[in-house]
Amino acid sequence: MVINVSPQRVETTQGERGVRVMSVSVREAPERKRFEVLVDDQVVGFAVYHVEDGRGAIPHTEVDPAHGGRGLASELVHTVLERARQREELILPYCPFVAAYIRKHSEYLDLVPIEERDTFGLSAVS
Repeated sequence: MVINVSPQRVETTQGERGVRVMSVSVREAPERKRFEVLVDDQVVGFAVYHVEDGRGAIPHTEVDPAHGGRGLASELVHTVLERARQREELILPYCPFVAAYIRKHSEYLDLVPIEERDTFGLSAVS
């Protein structure tokens, strides 16, 4: 079962062939233990997510390089963190991109257990 967890957004780009409109969304795919970011209903990236000691672990995030530089990884991570907040889950950001995202967006620091923050380079974040 796939669960859509983010509203679809529309992205418009101007290229040699004119204007291209693409839809972008994030969904949870629990049977694959991951969240997926889609462009025009095609999976172009994912964040692996599993429960470890009662906390959500995020060991890996990946976006197809052909779709890089458009903020898709950030949108994906934002959605994963918002979903964890809704579920009142703590998270373990093993993926360096996720830890870096939390450093830039300190409003998500409370999702990382205090005793684990130093492990992910988050102890100095405020």
